[in-house]
Amino acid sequence: MNSQPNPSAGAAEPGHYRSKTLAAWLALLVGTLGLHRFYLHGLRDLTGWLHLPPTALGLVGVMRLRELGQDDRLAWALLPLLGLMISVAMLTAIVYALTPDERWDARHNPGRPGAATGWGPVLAAVAGLMIGGIAATGTIAYGGQKFFEWQLEAAQAQNSSSLRP
Repeated sequence: MNSQPNPSAGAAEPGHYRSKTLAAWLALLVGTLGLHRFYLHGLRDLTGWLHLPPTALGLVGVMRLRELGQDDRLAWALLPLLGLMISVAMLTAIVYALTPDERWDARHNPGRPGAATGWGPVLAAVAGLMIGGIAATGTIAYGGQKFFEWQLEAAQAQNSSSLRP
């Protein structure tokens, strides 16, 4: 079995140049919608389309949170999906940005001369690390806080019902 990756596996169109900088910034700015995947692999990319449902559900959670407040349990369940998708998009931007130019070109631009990318991907990686850290930490903190608040409320309700004669 050949252990070498197929260099043309990532390219949707052999004649179309795939910029590492643009892919990293697409993942950073609209990665939750999968647009970076469509840029690299075309509109038939199933993984790109799979970004949409959890992002949409997470946005429904945000809307419910704004309309119904923090005690809405469905918002509490849906909101972490958006945080997860933001974190995944930021991680993808970081991975794209830190991929060596030679490896990027071998995978996404086979048969083309290599191109140096400069600082664009590095800045995307820095921004992705900051935004991803904030999204992941905020998601964990919010989810954990609501979980423990509701556990405390349930325990208090159980104690008050057991004290009644």
